[in-house]
Amino acid sequence: MLVRHLPRDSALLRELHGEAAEWSVTDHLLAATVDQLAEANWMFATVNRDEDSEPPEYPRPVPRPGQAPDTEDEAGPERRGDALPSLGEIQRFFA
Repeated sequence: MLVRHLPRDSALLRELHGEAAEWSVTDHLLAATVDQLAEANWMFATVNRDEDSEPPEYPRPVPRPGQAPDTEDEAGPERRGDALPSLGEIQRFFA
């Protein structure tokens, strides 16, 4: 019974779950919120950029526990197999 109510930073929970034991539901929701805000800012910057300028780099997500860190050549949805939205799709989203 004592094992069930151990604090999140206990040695046993860290051994069983690694770094994920330190993350609460609130931490995961906050990371998701930060990721969504970064994506919204990226979409806004993409739509409002000069047509001749380079598109902004897709934002990297907040690292989650248990995930391998991103390398420099990996970024954004391409890594997950998703396609980046086209400029027209982004403009329709904001219309």
